[in-house]
Order: sequence, then structure tokens, then C-alpha cells
Amino acid sequence: MSYRIISDTCCDLWQDFYKELNVDVTALAVTFKGQTLSEYDEAWLKDFYAGLRDGEVATTAAVNPEGWKKVIRPALENGEDVLVLAFSSGLSTTYQSAVIAAQELKEEFPRQDVIVIDTLSASMGQGLLLWYACKKRDEGASLTECAAWCENNKLHLSHWFTVDDLMFLKRGGRVSAATALVGTMLKIKPVMHMDDEGHLIKVGTARGKKAALDAMAKQFAETGLPGQNDTVFITHGDCIEDVEYLKGKLLALGVQNVITYYVGAVIGSHSGPGTVALFFLASHR
Repeated sequence: MSYRIISDTCCDLWQDFYKELNVDVTALAVTFKGQTLSEYDEAWLKDFYAGLRDGEVATTAAVNPEGWKKVIRPALENGEDVLVLAFSSGLSTTYQSAVIAAQELKEEFPRQDVIVIDTLSASMGQGLLLWYACKKRDEGASLTECAAWCENNKLHLSHWFTVDDLMFLKRGGRVSAATALVGTMLKIKPVMHMDDEGHLIKVGTARGKKAALDAMAKQFAETGLPGQNDTVFITHGDCIEDVEYLKGKLLALGVQNVITYYVGAVIGSHSGPGTVALFFLASHR
């Protein structure tokens, strides 16, 4: 029996890429300038970040069980099993909604299996895990083999990032108001990562953006799994020059392929313009 891989839009990939991977996604929503959207292209994202820089505020909404059912049910009706890779439970209720949807659909389709994985990942970290899962599927891995690989490797999916404006993290409760104010005044950039519980954790600071990007490249050099990072992912909050700087560092370290895209509007609402994030396989997070 074949199986379908399904995820959500906090992978921060784009529609053509999802089609290339042959996966379906359900969408988290963002409300911005009076409009609620679940799909947006690169041009809209550029305008979105310009709006955030001008002081516009965005709000977001997780996927509910019905949202998951809409993308899982067609696969089950087609006789396929399903593997769901969901946005980190440490940041959203999206994973719990997927579990509820899967339990209810299993009653309706008792002969088929729906496996839901809490990726404990976000943005293109979740996207990179999805990319690897699709490679395993295409290499002939069964549903249980693919799911086991994801469970066994998700805590090796390293997320490192920095932001320009600490006030966005302050609004989301990631840093204190005092830390945000002092850091902004002194132009201190936080160096943060995703921990094993799927939470965003500040692990250091750097004086200036390039120093923060250098620190991220250093983490890749020190913890990246040898021979397993020909391809890495980078997301950004409308700051392509910073991406090119970090990309150059990675290419010098032997990376062959760097896939880049915008931080999606849902996560970007909380990280802000100028965010740069790096994702790769590592000895540990």
C-alpha cells in the first residue's frame, strides 16, 4: 500500500516546491492589514516585511482538526496511508490538532494508517525534515521506515538563527522587555536555536549582524554531520544580502547546494524583518 506525506505551511517552502516533492500541505493563517491569508507568494512576502518595518502588526492562527482532515481525508479515500509532519508542539497547537484529526479519521478508515510526527521543528527546519522524508520515500522506504527515520533524526535537525529587531521576539514572549530595549540600543544581535523540546532558545549574543552570521557558520562547522550536508536550507526576513554573506561562508565549508526562501508570514510575524535562519543535520541541536 502506498502512502502520502502531508505537512503544514510552517515548513516555509513554496507551492512549486511542494508539488516537486509530491506532498500536500494544510495552511496556518495570518491576518495582516485587515486580510486573512493562508497562501502568499514571494512578492506578497516582500510587501509583508515592508509593512512590518513600517509598524504594521500581524496575527496568526494555528491549523484546527478540520483543517488537517481536509488534506488527510482525500489520501485515505484514495487508499493511501498517511505520514504527517507537523509544526513543533513547542510553538503551536497545530500538532495536537493533527493528532485529533488522525484519531477521528482512523475510526472512519480503520484499514489505513495515519502516523503523526511532532517535528519539534519550524520554518525550513521543518521543511528540511520534510525534504529528507520525501527522499526516503522515493528511495523505497515504507511508511513505518520513513516515520522511524524522521523520529530518529529530527533532533539532529539543527536550527540556528538571528534577528534584527528584538522587539518582535519581545512581543512573542521570547525575550524580556529590558533585554529587547538594551539589545536594540546597543545593536546586539541574539544567536538563537531550537531546543530538543521544540522551543526557541537564546544561546548567545553578537555585536552586529555579521558577527551573528559568523557564529551560525561556526556552529555548522563544529556540529554539522560530516558528509551529510551537501544541501542546507536558509530562510530570511527580506534581507538577501545577509543570506548571500552566510551562503558564502557555507560554500567555503564544502556545502554544495544552499536552498533559500523567505521566512513565511506566520513565523515572520513573530521573528520580524531581518531574520536569518540556517538549517542542517548536526550531531545535536
